[in-house]
Amino acid sequence: MSEPAPDLTSTQPRPVYVIGAGPGGLAVAAALRARGVRAVVVERSGAVGASWRGHYERLRLHTTRRLSALPGLAIPRRFGRWVARADVVRYLEQYADFHELELVTGVEVSRIERAADGQGWTLHASGGRLLAARAVVVATGFNHTPALPDWPGRATYTGQLLHARDYREPAPYAGRDVLVVGVGNTGAEIAVDLAEGGARRVRLAVRTAPHIVRRSTLGWPAQRTGILVRRLPVRCVDRLGALAARAVPDLSAYGLPRPRTGLYSRVREGAVPVQDVGLIRAVRSGRVEPVAAVTGFDGAEVVLADGTRITPDAVVAATGYRRGLEGLVGHLDVLDERGRPIAHGPRAPRNAPGLYFTGYTNPISGMFRELALDAVRIARALS
Repeated sequence: MSEPAPDLTSTQPRPVYVIGAGPGGLAVAAALRARGVRAVVVERSGAVGASWRGHYERLRLHTTRRLSALPGLAIPRRFGRWVARADVVRYLEQYADFHELELVTGVEVSRIERAADGQGWTLHASGGRLLAARAVVVATGFNHTPALPDWPGRATYTGQLLHARDYREPAPYAGRDVLVVGVGNTGAEIAVDLAEGGARRVRLAVRTAPHIVRRSTLGWPAQRTGILVRRLPVRCVDRLGALAARAVPDLSAYGLPRPRTGLYSRVREGAVPVQDVGLIRAVRSGRVEPVAAVTGFDGAEVVLADGTRITPDAVVAATGYRRGLEGLVGHLDVLDERGRPIAHGPRAPRNAPGLYFTGYTNPISGMFRELALDAVRIARALS
């Protein structure tokens, strides 16, 4: 449902504004509504789940259906254990309708400031709107702004260069030579998708060797292990990860060595393990070829870290995202040096009471699960 957003002239009590109608924002709004707190969700696009609508078609949740539900509504069993991208969108639509959330679409909040009267916050939104909020929950998403490295010579490249956000399906690349840059979950899945979808050749540029884990072993999902070990000391989880790695084939002979840094040490640095959804098989069969990292471009050529020069027809950069929060809250001194909130979940920054953030971590226990837990905690803090 979309309606004109309340503004500063309203005589109604100031609501809690939730910025972003992805899973995190919807979950917070539902949890607040369950506690009798009015929450207004403001979404810059025209519908809920905008990021999920734009992801590649092959994508599925890496977490199980049962452990990925948001507060107050289970994910339908018919969606299967590993929920497909399109079904995630359907679930988010159902979620907003089921909880009768107050949703305003097509309105973008560009800046958040403390209210002049010291009571809450003022949001600057599109159309010249000034929105008065009792509190604000920022939930614009972990994958907000595509990060494309400024490689030397990038502007000279004569092939097709795109960020992974703009990749949808393999059909346009059938019969072509494609280089995928980045071996996180996105890069690994796109490489497999291309190999299975008819690309003539698929290479995968690797800067840092990833930890590869089975999505499920004998019915036990990797997510449950992540939940169990999340609170353990880093060294302990690193050792357990090394033992578990023995169950995964060593791909060193194929150009994808085992990482030197421990699994949980990497997670604490921001890199989650790669769940195997076909990468191991594709590498061992030669359908996906690991190569050295990209260091630059030169006309039709891509220059790799080992000095090799290759001439792919297209380059898909699975090089991650930035949070994109600087314009929104950068002036409030609530971000760290990497542009991430200094406080998260039910804890507001000490210098910004009433301002909350959700969805800006990448936990091994599952993003949807942590968003659900955060939503309940934030609602409790605000009620």
